[in-house]
Amino acid sequence: MGLLLKIFIPLLGLALAFYFYSAPEDFSEEMLRGKRVIVTGASSGIGEQMAYHLARMEAHLLLTARTEAKLQKVVEQCLKLGAASARYVSGSMEDTTFPEVVVKEAENTWGGLDMLILNHIGYTYFNYFNGDVGHVRKLLEINFLSYVAMTTSALPMLKESEGSIVVVSSMAGKTGTPFTAPYSATKFALDGFFSSLRHEFIIDKVNVSITLCVLGYINTENAMRAVSHAIQDTPAPKEECALEIIKSGVLRQRELHYPSRVAGSLLLLLQGVAPDFLDSLIRSNYKVENIRR
Repeated sequence: MGLLLKIFIPLLGLALAFYFYSAPEDFSEEMLRGKRVIVTGASSGIGEQMAYHLARMEAHLLLTARTEAKLQKVVEQCLKLGAASARYVSGSMEDTTFPEVVVKEAENTWGGLDMLILNHIGYTYFNYFNGDVGHVRKLLEINFLSYVAMTTSALPMLKESEGSIVVVSSMAGKTGTPFTAPYSATKFALDGFFSSLRHEFIIDKVNVSITLCVLGYINTENAMRAVSHAIQDTPAPKEECALEIIKSGVLRQRELHYPSRVAGSLLLLLQGVAPDFLDSLIRSNYKVENIRR
């Protein structure tokens, strides 16, 4: 009986989740027209594609990333695509003062903010954990603490506009995967912090939504370069991924699972009822012989 309950209760929860979230409100591009949006990590990959989608939807954009030359090109393209306005602030999230600088730029330019999309990540290796604690500390600063800092700075404006926070995370932040220990740690931290913060918003009647985007393998240049030799899956397109992230934020969804909500939910179900089996499935998807220490 105990085993049956262990299997039945998660299945019931999954069924209820699909019942309540299978038919969200219809998305319309007009929902973004004139909205003031910050996108971090916007010089390449998913962040760049989000900027282009938002530009076509006639949003006001403030983009940030490390490389100024790349940001300049993205802003130019956004203006060509129809952005209501587009500007950038270049800098590194390793600088603990930089998140506040970005938010202050939005405040000075627009006087408010409707959506904060947190998408940036620091460089990390794809390999066995090498014992470098300093690297883990640095990655936590970029991938986690800067997200907290930006949210803290932006929150007064988001409360005023009843806006949205969109946090780009990973399936590696829901279930452990090999060769990504530092990265995975930062993504688990995001889930813990923003899930807790969501509770507090609800208790305090703060009408600011938090959307956690749980992404799989996406065909960004960085991801392909880092893991294509070791992962057997086919990557999902970054353009579609970027659009789904925007939609989920506008519709104020709790979580986005991309590329497959069904696959993501099944993985999390297995994590609860058969974790060792799930771990073996995950390991079987890697070409371990291609990983060199």
